Amino acid sequence: MCGYTSSMRSIFGPDGLIAKAHPEYEHRPGQIDMAEAVLRAFEQKHHLIVEAGTGTGKTLAYLVPAIAAACGSGARVVISTGTKNLQEQLMDKDIPFLQETLPAKFRAAVMKGRNNYACLHRIKGAESTPFLDGLDQIDQFDEVFRWATQTETGDRAELSNLPENLPFWRHIDARSDTCLGQKCPDYEPCFLTRMRQRAMDADVIVVNHHLFFADLALRNGAYGAVLPDYAAVILDEAHQIEDVASEYFGSGVSNYQLDDLLRDLSYLKIEDREAERELTRISSRIQRFADLFWVSLREGRGLDGRFALTPRGGSPTPGSPSGQPAWGGAVREGFDADMDVGEPQAGMPALPALDNALNRLETAIDILKDAPAEAESILRRTRQLRFDLNFIVKAADKQFVYWIERRGRGAFLRASPIDVSGLLQDKLFEKVPTVVLTSATLSSGGNFRFIRERLGLDEGEEMIAESIFDFENQAVLYLPAKMPDPRSPQWGAAAAEQVINIVNATEGRAFVLSTSNAGMNEMFERVASQIDYPCFVQGSASKSELLKRFRETPNSVLFATSSFWQGVDVRGEQLSCVIIDKLPFAVPSDPIIAARQRHIEEQGGSSFYEYSVPQAIISLKQGLGRLIRSTTDRGVLAVLDPRLRTKMYGQMFLKSLPPCRVTSNVDDLIRFFSVESAATA
Repeated sequence: MCGYTSSMRSIFGPDGLIAKAHPEYEHRPGQIDMAEAVLRAFEQKHHLIVEAGTGTGKTLAYLVPAIAAACGSGARVVISTGTKNLQEQLMDKDIPFLQETLPAKFRAAVMKGRNNYACLHRIKGAESTPFLDGLDQIDQFDEVFRWATQTETGDRAELSNLPENLPFWRHIDARSDTCLGQKCPDYEPCFLTRMRQRAMDADVIVVNHHLFFADLALRNGAYGAVLPDYAAVILDEAHQIEDVASEYFGSGVSNYQLDDLLRDLSYLKIEDREAERELTRISSRIQRFADLFWVSLREGRGLDGRFALTPRGGSPTPGSPSGQPAWGGAVREGFDADMDVGEPQAGMPALPALDNALNRLETAIDILKDAPAEAESILRRTRQLRFDLNFIVKAADKQFVYWIERRGRGAFLRASPIDVSGLLQDKLFEKVPTVVLTSATLSSGGNFRFIRERLGLDEGEEMIAESIFDFENQAVLYLPAKMPDPRSPQWGAAAAEQVINIVNATEGRAFVLSTSNAGMNEMFERVASQIDYPCFVQGSASKSELLKRFRETPNSVLFATSSFWQGVDVRGEQLSCVIIDKLPFAVPSDPIIAARQRHIEEQGGSSFYEYSVPQAIISLKQGLGRLIRSTTDRGVLAVLDPRLRTKMYGQMFLKSLPPCRVTSNVDDLIRFFSVESAATA
C-alpha cells in the first residue's frame, strides 16, 4: 500500500496535475466539489449520495479521492459499476492515466464474474466431455486452448477475434457449479486464484454491481466472501442498485440449471458399475419429471414474459392478466406449499416426484465410495436446487414475491425480496464505514428522498454537482400542443405524425425511444417508409452493431427501447434529437413492480407518487442524458406524452429536467438548427 493525500484543488484546478497532464482538460467546479465531498466522506467515515450529470467528470471525481484514501489509510476501496463499458473505461483508460499522473504509486485490479474466466481443469478435460459441434467449433476451441496456455488473466474479453457468444464457452468457464475449489489439481495456476491474488494486493478493486451484490449476499454465509475485505465502496450508476440487489438476495431455479446438473452427472467417472447404473436410472427419472414439471408451466400461456405466482386463497398480483396467476392447480403432497399452479392441472404430480428424484440423487452421491472430486459439487448443487425449489413453491415468506419468467425455451422460477431497503441497511450501510452512491440520475423533484427510501440509506451527506452545460442554449424541449391520450386508439397515428415532423426538422440524427417493444415496432412501421433518412431498428442487429451503423451513417434514425436509454454515448451532431414516445413508467404487470407498489399501499402510502412517478422521472432523465454529452453538443428532447402538460404530476417531471427552452412549434426546431448551421458555416 502507499501513503498519499493531497488537496483536490491542486489536482483538479486550472493549473492542477490533471490539467498539466491532459492538454484538453476542462476545469469544472462541479468536479472539484464532488471530489472534495467524496474525500470528506472517506475521511469522516460517512455515506454520500451525489448526482453528477454528464460532463461533470464524475469518474475522476471519485477515483482520485478513492486512491488518496486507500493510499493514505492502507484500507482497500471497491468501485462498482453498472455496465461493462464503464468497468472497461476505468481499467483501460482512467486508472492508467492516474497511475501516470499522480505522484503516488497505487495498484488497481479488476474482478469479474466467474463465467468471464476460463477454467484450466475443464479445458484439459475437454477430450472426455464431447461438446463441440462442427469443424468451426473445433477450430475455435483449438484457438481457445492455445490462448489458455499463454494468457495471464484467462479473461474471455481477450478473445476479441472470436464470436461474442461462443456456444461451448459455458462448458469451459469457471462457473461455481463445477468448481472443485482447493481440491482442484489446477488450483494454483487457476485464473480465479490469480485474480483473487491481484485483488488482495490492490489498493483499488473495480467490479460490477452483479459481482458486488453476489458477494454481499454471500458474506458471513456458508460459502464465504468473493471479494477481499474493504473499508469503502463507490457504487457508480447507483440508480440500478435496487433491481440488482433484488436479484442476488433472492432465489431462482431454471430448466437450464437442471440440464447442466444432469449433463455434469453424466460426465462423472464412477468405478463402481452398480452405483453408475443407479445414478443413470436416477438421472433418467429426474429428466422425465423435470420435463413434465417445466412443460406444465407453459400450458395455457404461450407467450414469453414474467408472470406472478399466487398462493391459493391469496390476492392475485395487481396487474396480472385477468387477475389470474401464471399457473394454477395445486401442489401435491411432497411439498408443504398451498399454491395455485395453473390450468390445466396435468403434470403437477411431477413436483413432488421431481423433489423425490433429486433426494434420491443426493443420497446416492452422498454414499458413493471413492467418489471423484466432481461429485462434491454435484451434491452441493442438488441440495441447493431442492432448497430453492421448495422455497419458491412453498411461497411462505411474505417478504418475497414469487414469479416465473419464460424466455424462449428457458423457464425461470424466482423469489425476489419485495423491499431491499432493510437488507441493504443491515448488510451494507451499517457494515461499511463509507458508501458513495453516484449516478447522473439519482434525484427526482430536486431531492433524494426516493432513492434513500428504496435503498434504506437514512443518513449521509448529499449533493447535486454543478453541470458545465448551458442547457438554455444547448437544448430545446419539444412538447406537442395537442396529443391524444397514450391509451387511446388515435395515439399511434398521432405519435407517428409527430415523429415524422420532428425528424424532418432535425434532418434525421435522432433516437426514437419507446417504452415497449410493441410500441417501437409500430412506430418503425408507421414512420420508416415516410421519411427520407436511413432507419435502423433494435433487434435487427446487436446493440453494438446498431450503434456503429448509427454513428457511421449520416442523418440516420434509430428506433429502440429502454436498453438504449442508458450506457449509450454518441457525441457530436450525429445525435441531435431524442424522441420519447411515452413517460417511462414501469410496467405495472411486472410481478416485482406490482409487489413493490402493493407493499407501499399496504403501508398506507401512494405507490403512484412514491414509486411510479419518481422512478419514471429518473428514467426520463436517463433518456435526456443520451443527448447532451459535451459543451459543444446541441439538441432537441421531444416528449410526445401529453400528460407532461395535462396532469398535475407532469410538473414534477418538468421540475426535474435541466432548465431549457420549451416549445410546441416544430418550426422552432428548424430555427434552432439553422442557428447552429450558421454558427459553423
